[in-house]
Amino acid sequence: QVQLVESGGGLVQAGGSLRLSCAASGSFFSINAMGWYRQAPGKQRELVTVITRGGNTNYADSVKGRFTISRDHAKNAVYLQMNSLKPEDTAVYYCNAVVIRPREYTYWGQGTQVTVSS
Repeated sequence: QVQLVESGGGLVQAGGSLRLSCAASGSFFSINAMGWYRQAPGKQRELVTVITRGGNTNYADSVKGRFTISRDHAKNAVYLQMNSLKPEDTAVYYCNAVVIRPREYTYWGQGTQVTVSS
């Protein structure tokens, strides 16, 4: 079994910053892509950003230039640095990982709330 544990959410004023962390634990050979998704009230879950094992990244247009994803292979962890936060960034943020066990499986974290006040 594989678990993804997130931390770092909270309440912040517009223009502020937060850093989310997610660590994978359990039985697996390796992790391919890791990413962050978010779901605002009444909306569908959407991709925020993803990073491949090789370090290639992709960002939603709405967060480009403000959010930065990074990962630590030794810790099986992924991070999301969020700067210049806007009220529209308010959502539950979910960590996602594609894990090799040896077949590929996709796992999700439990979600962490990010609230940006205006």
